[in-house]
Amino acid sequence: MAAATGDMPTYQIRAPTTALPQGVVMATSPGSSHSPQQLAEEATRKRELRLMKNREAAKECRRQKKEYVKCLESRVAVLEVQNKKLIEELETLKDICSPKTD
Repeated sequence: MAAATGDMPTYQIRAPTTALPQGVVMATSPGSSHSPQQLAEEATRKRELRLMKNREAAKECRRQKKEYVKCLESRVAVLEVQNKKLIEELETLKDICSPKTD
């Protein structure tokens, strides 16, 4: 109708196809009505799934932290060796450059 002019299309509002008494609001989608036991089981299943995912995430986090700490320890070892060599070099240069007194 109005598509050729670039205007927004118009929509018709239809009456609902189900015959609900006036004032009744559907709380859930059709076909998804569950008994309290089914809802409890679903909640338990969701909780277990969430706990399992959380355990996996925590395990991965611990693994990454352990890897990070190992990397830092390795870096510390390298820097300690480098520092020791530099101190020895400094002492050697001091001995060479300082005036010798007999």
